[in-house]
Amino acid sequence: MRAYAEQVAGLIGRIATEEADAIGAAAELIADHITVRGADRLIHVYGPGGHSNLAAQEVFFRAGGLVNVSAILDEGTLLSGGALRSMAIERTPGYGRVVIEDNRLSAGDLLILVNAYGINAALIDAALTARERGVTVLGVSSREHADQTAPGHPARHPTGQNLHDLVDLHIDTKVPIGDAVLAIEGVPERVGAISTFANAYTLNCVMAAAIAELAERGTVPEIWRSGNAPGGDERNALFLDRFRGRVRWL
Repeated sequence: MRAYAEQVAGLIGRIATEEADAIGAAAELIADHITVRGADRLIHVYGPGGHSNLAAQEVFFRAGGLVNVSAILDEGTLLSGGALRSMAIERTPGYGRVVIEDNRLSAGDLLILVNAYGINAALIDAALTARERGVTVLGVSSREHADQTAPGHPARHPTGQNLHDLVDLHIDTKVPIGDAVLAIEGVPERVGAISTFANAYTLNCVMAAAIAELAERGTVPEIWRSGNAPGGDERNALFLDRFRGRVRWL
């Protein structure tokens, strides 16, 4: 347990130190999107690929999180539809294009694409399609993992491109190749995956920094309160009429 805690803490510490400027820039991007480009604009978050979907869910309808976040919870790569099915779909060229088009993202929209490894076909097609449509794209993924994955790996997009090369702004989550970080004597494979911690920490940092940026500009951001906390339902009801129907999975 201590060894795993040290690995997680070490990775989070690196993100906090080495990606501070990128996180600050992302916060300004979100604040601009909400204030300069019009009140109540949505921040779309999509995590195509297995457990990377958890990152989009982490900051959606989340206690202490921005009401403006709209997660794209497409069924294709969700593990609830089957793990092998999820992996097959995330490797299917063209699928990410369908998702972006189906969600009608267009010029002036802001999309956060988050994926542990930054290489799969659905992710790359989502990035390429969003850029074609004039969407501003923020990428959250591991540069190291992408750079160290062989060009011919079956998960890759046919073009072999990496997320960090396609986005307007990138935050590097530092996830090592293979994701699992613990070596146990007598066990041939490493255990203890770390990418979910990295993705959740990074996205929550971005949202907290964006909220702080909005407050500094004199804008009081809309924040969800836990429905299990006193007054939570009453507080959240103030926003539902404004966002229901616009946020697809609300």
